[in-house]
Formats: sequence, structure tokens, C-alpha cells
Amino acid sequence: QVQLVESGGGSVQAGGSLTLSCVVYGYAYSSNCMAWFRQAPGKEREGVATIVRAGTETYTDSVKGRFTISRDNVKGTLYLQMNSLKSEDTAMYYCAARGGSACYMTVRMYNYWGQGTQVTVSS
Repeated sequence: QVQLVESGGGSVQAGGSLTLSCVVYGYAYSSNCMAWFRQAPGKEREGVATIVRAGTETYTDSVKGRFTISRDNVKGTLYLQMNSLKSEDTAMYYCAARGGSACYMTVRMYNYWGQGTQVTVSS
């Protein structure tokens, strides 16, 4: 059974930093695309960052230069380092995995999801 477990969320002041982690169980983690999404209250879930097995990263424009996605294929863990946080980064953050090596910033392309971890940034 595939399970994705996020951690690392919390409350922080604007300008601060957080690191999210996502441990993947029961999945061929190392060969597939992994991603972070987020969903703010009243808004649709949106893609934040993706990373392929070889390490190539993509980011949505609003987080470029502030967030860094990374993965440890041995530990089966995905990370999201978030710096210079803004109030508009407040959301529930989800990690996701899909059954293929190519990455997309699209919700419907992902087969597996974690339960989410809340990030709250106060200004």
C-alpha cells in the first residue's frame, strides 16, 4: 500500500523559513516524479514544485528563488525548503507522486497524495 506522510509544517512570521518533508512508503519512489502542491482556503489546489528522478526541478513562478525542492532516493524522502516566506504562502501543503517519470504541475496527473501539512505565515 502506497503511503505519503508529510511533516514540517507550522506557523512562522513573514520572512522566515520552514522545511517540509514527505516520506514515501510502498512505492517505487526512486523512479518516479514527485511534487509539492498547496491549497489555500477557498482556492484550488496548485502546483508548487516538481522534481524528476535525475533531479531536474520546476517551480511555479510565485516561489522561484525562495523555495527549493529536493529528494533523497535512498531514504525515499522528498523535501521542500521554503525561505523568505510570505503571507500568501499560507496553505495546506501536499506531497504527491505519479506513476511515471515525467513531471507535471497538474493535480489530475498524480496518483498518490499525502494527508497534508499546514503552513501559516503571519505578516
